[in-house]
Amino acid sequence: MLYTAYEMSRNALRPWRAAAQAGADFWQSPYNLAKDSWLGRNASASLAVFDSITRHYTKPDWRLDFTEIKGKSVPVSVETVLTKDFGSLLHFRREPAALKKAKGARAAPDPRVLIVAPMSGHFATLLRGTVEAMLPEHEVYITDWADARNVPITSGTFDLNNYVDYLIDFLSEIGSGAHTMAVCQPGPALLAAIAVMSEQDHPDLPATMTFMGSPIDARKSPTVTNQLAEQRSFEWFESNMIQTVPAPYAGIFRRVYPGFLQLFSFMSMNSERHMQAHHDYFNHLVEGDGDSAEKHRKFYDEYLSVCDMTAEFYLQTIREVFQEYTLAQGNFRHHGNLVEPGNITKVGLMTVEGELDDISGIGQTQAAHTICSGIPDDMKLDYIQPGVGHYGVFNGSRWRTEIQPRLRTFIMQHHNAANEKKVQSEQTASHLKLVKSD
Repeated sequence: MLYTAYEMSRNALRPWRAAAQAGADFWQSPYNLAKDSWLGRNASASLAVFDSITRHYTKPDWRLDFTEIKGKSVPVSVETVLTKDFGSLLHFRREPAALKKAKGARAAPDPRVLIVAPMSGHFATLLRGTVEAMLPEHEVYITDWADARNVPITSGTFDLNNYVDYLIDFLSEIGSGAHTMAVCQPGPALLAAIAVMSEQDHPDLPATMTFMGSPIDARKSPTVTNQLAEQRSFEWFESNMIQTVPAPYAGIFRRVYPGFLQLFSFMSMNSERHMQAHHDYFNHLVEGDGDSAEKHRKFYDEYLSVCDMTAEFYLQTIREVFQEYTLAQGNFRHHGNLVEPGNITKVGLMTVEGELDDISGIGQTQAAHTICSGIPDDMKLDYIQPGVGHYGVFNGSRWRTEIQPRLRTFIMQHHNAANEKKVQSEQTASHLKLVKSD
């Protein structure tokens, strides 16, 4: 019912939005002599703010057409390498000829990295800055989760166990020795996937796993988000947070946790900051500060673009990760089988946390080091970034200049070590072959 009411209110705003657009065209017209007057600037700014807060935001474009390598521009194309009902695997393909020219014909292949984007209400494009910083020195892949309201109900269900299955399938597509990064919410799922692969001695086991601001053990330094999950019963979330997708979406009748509810939750946590941001946006427009206004638009075009997640995934995540802490306590089961992170012995582990993170508190991500008891200490790295909150862990200047360089070094150390072992293995096999032939 709430979803239907939301759609009705959005549709009711369409005539007002059309009128506002007509007004904006009038005030911004180069033929309007009052365009640059006090009245014109204020009217135009008011209509722009109205458009910003009432628009229906769709999935943003990646806008990553080029990357710079050693001062040379290399074209980038986004290719879908594996498509499934509830998500796809994307590859940011750097144009081979330009890449060879920039790096040199004899350069070794770059490490392959899978960035696991969260399924938490925003599209994978929220990690544009994460991808951008990794592109010059890595073959970058990313999970692109589907908007559940657009997935027909005939496609079946999708829960946390299916999420783990998808990650294993994606890693199988990329191949052995890849490197993985889980940003925020998917940390427990990636850890579970690699534990399952380790137990199976999977041929495509990755070389490293990095968790960034992830609720591996949400009992540590609980934040407002964690406290809400503890204070409310599972039944409360099921009764109040789950809605039915209405027409005309392809996923009509599917039960989902709507993106607009998640967005409301995020914005209510920092409502004063968002109100101030729009007030500043208005002033920037009036003052003609185009750079600041454009920066605001780019941020909110991304931030206000939300998608739905399936009810079964959302509810299982609430129960397993935020209420019962099953992975942290050694009780998580994948399709009935106990998942044991202690069985991971061959995968390097790095954790990254932000000092000011108000979503995943200090210690929640670090817990992976305790849980993954089978990984040698010399294959582990823990880092806390001073002065950043949750989003600063994977985006912004601190990510580019302080966090990503440490991550790059960690990946390269394990990448080079794996290559050395491969060479040694090949040399041993060749020697044995020669001995046998003699």
